[in-house]
Amino acid sequence: MAPSLCPNRMLAAGLALVTAVSLGLAGEWPNWRGPLQNGIASDKGLPSSWSVDGENLLWRAELIGRSTPVVVDGRVCAQGRVGEGSDMQERIACWDAGSGRLLWERRLNVYHTAVPFTRVGWASPAADLEAGRIYIHTVGGWLVCYDKDGRTVWSRFLTEEVGHLSGYGGRTQSPLIEGDLLLLSFVSSGWGDQAAPRGRYWAFDKQTGELVWVSTPSGMPYDMNTQSGVVVGDIAGRRTIVAGDADGVIYALAAATGEKLWSFELSKGGLNANVLIVGDRVYASHSEENIDGPTMGRVLCIDGTGRGDITKTGEIWRADEIEAGFPSPLFDGDRLYVVDNSANLFALAADSGNVLWKHSLGTVGKSSPVLADGKLYVPETNGRFHILKVGADGAKSLDVEQITIPFAGTQRPVEIYGSPAVAYGRIYLSTEGGLFCLGDPRHEFEARRDASPAPRPGAPGPPVALQVVPADVLLTRGESRTFRLRAVDAAGRVVAAPAAQWSVEGGVGSLEGSTLEANGAARFAGGTVTARAGELQAKARVRVIAGLPWSENFEEHGDGQSPPTWIGASRKFVVQAKEGGKVLVQPVREQGLQRSDTYLGAPAFANYTIQADVRGHLAGRKKPDIGLINSGYMLDLMGGHQKIQLRCWAAEMGRLSQEVAFPWEMDRWYTLKLEVRQRDGRAQVRGKAWPAESPEPAAWTIEIEDPHAIAAGSPGLIGYAPGEIWYDNIQVKVNE
Repeated sequence: MAPSLCPNRMLAAGLALVTAVSLGLAGEWPNWRGPLQNGIASDKGLPSSWSVDGENLLWRAELIGRSTPVVVDGRVCAQGRVGEGSDMQERIACWDAGSGRLLWERRLNVYHTAVPFTRVGWASPAADLEAGRIYIHTVGGWLVCYDKDGRTVWSRFLTEEVGHLSGYGGRTQSPLIEGDLLLLSFVSSGWGDQAAPRGRYWAFDKQTGELVWVSTPSGMPYDMNTQSGVVVGDIAGRRTIVAGDADGVIYALAAATGEKLWSFELSKGGLNANVLIVGDRVYASHSEENIDGPTMGRVLCIDGTGRGDITKTGEIWRADEIEAGFPSPLFDGDRLYVVDNSANLFALAADSGNVLWKHSLGTVGKSSPVLADGKLYVPETNGRFHILKVGADGAKSLDVEQITIPFAGTQRPVEIYGSPAVAYGRIYLSTEGGLFCLGDPRHEFEARRDASPAPRPGAPGPPVALQVVPADVLLTRGESRTFRLRAVDAAGRVVAAPAAQWSVEGGVGSLEGSTLEANGAARFAGGTVTARAGELQAKARVRVIAGLPWSENFEEHGDGQSPPTWIGASRKFVVQAKEGGKVLVQPVREQGLQRSDTYLGAPAFANYTIQADVRGHLAGRKKPDIGLINSGYMLDLMGGHQKIQLRCWAAEMGRLSQEVAFPWEMDRWYTLKLEVRQRDGRAQVRGKAWPAESPEPAAWTIEIEDPHAIAAGSPGLIGYAPGEIWYDNIQVKVNE
């Protein structure tokens, strides 16, 4: 165990943090933990009690929410779910923070995910105080920037672009604005050196959506279904990202570059709770098995000034067997508050970790506490909202309100997973049963704008790191892209970029200055663009693919290779020589899931048809499923069920699906064909299958119309492979 920092120094740092909020950084709530990412607001005159029947309830809006709202520029914006049957979608909406009047809403399709509808809308939005823009990260992998009026500024579908992986349970990381960057973490399996499934950290230009840097500090994830997100603070004078990862490790990275600073191995399971940064200390908690024994759960304090692996050297104190796996800790200058999985609120001495007291909130703890006006505001998952007065000796309940919704002729508690947002002297709470605004009706509403964050003190220094932006590019052959150079100094400030020499590798095209023209002869090529300035250099990854139409029979690929630019293909789809020719094989995996998918082209492709020859092999009594992807829709030839199915959201077949009987044989080639036509917001989806040696039938085997068309998407392959699956003669062409 590392020596403890001076308690007075630590206390001073915490009080300075709280004071900073009260001196003008409060008023708005731009991310799920507030203006300083610590769950503290300086607002006064907040209610000590309220009622769903009217007491101190200023307004209530229709929302099925699961996360924390953000409040900026006189608006409150929240993420959630909406619709039934074919209308089920993810929703982002903004209301007037004073009156509750709906200003705008946008609905997004959910696909390429195993997350069920009841867990849609898990992540919280983030807001940019400078421009008032709203950023969302959806369960299916959309990252979208909206302006203050709800117009899309930019969007990226990370699933098809970089191999974003969503866990079946819906846990989704919330984005965070840091300077000119949008920061986000998630597990991905992409292409090239990012093919292995790992927790990764991504920095996007908040204005354009271009990727600035990506960092891969972590190992193989224990669990894809994790939600611990990035937190940023000043540690030892350096702007630092700290986050828990799916591999059970806490990582610290330089915020400007993604450089790994240190790691702390905490758990034998993926981490879900965000950390808390107070001065140079990092507070963390989890509820999985500890790495050093058979106990479950731990709260600990880490010295954040270390470097390298600080698992054995960075610990200041620990409190064992507190299973606080989801809520983020809160620090009030004297005590650290954590909520465990059983909804017990613990108060720990911040200098030692000794448990001072605990207070029961209910039965399930998922929401993080918020401190404002001398009170703790803490939701409990089964619809209870607590207002507490806390001190050194315990917690006094000022009010507990039970929120319910109609269910089967009676009432049941709503689910609350998010935390309250405090802004403009009001409390905003997102629940399964609506968005609530609480406050004193005698106080006149005033939307106080927060000032933009002050620039980092000190004069800019010389560049110590370069970044080629965008850091990852997909081009169809014949397209061009101009790169720019971003430079940062030792303090993480963006400074003027030096003159650089540019070069290209990998056969992806030719450079003129910093402009790359894609190789017109390339079909699938991967490479890099490099900028060098003195001893500094930076690289961007480049994929080049053929535009439509194209075909692939794999004869030009080496045995054991995966197509180099396909997302998620590495080791899951490999070329092998079979029966006198080469085919793409989805092998039986010795470990992990047998179900895999890969994306072959551009997410912008639309109105096209994909066709392939496929063959399945029996494994004992198990038969594979084999299918195609077109613009988010899937045509699945199901061996065990002897049917063919069209769908877009496997976890919610009621959104859009159809299936018909289709007997088919193992060890026989079949041709699959999937056509999607998008028009006027609707999509006509048609598929057919037939023995490959036979002529193509005129009739479609299966077809369906989607009233909420997926506008575009990459072609791809899907397969469940208890026995080998073979693919050959893939064709993708524009619809006539």
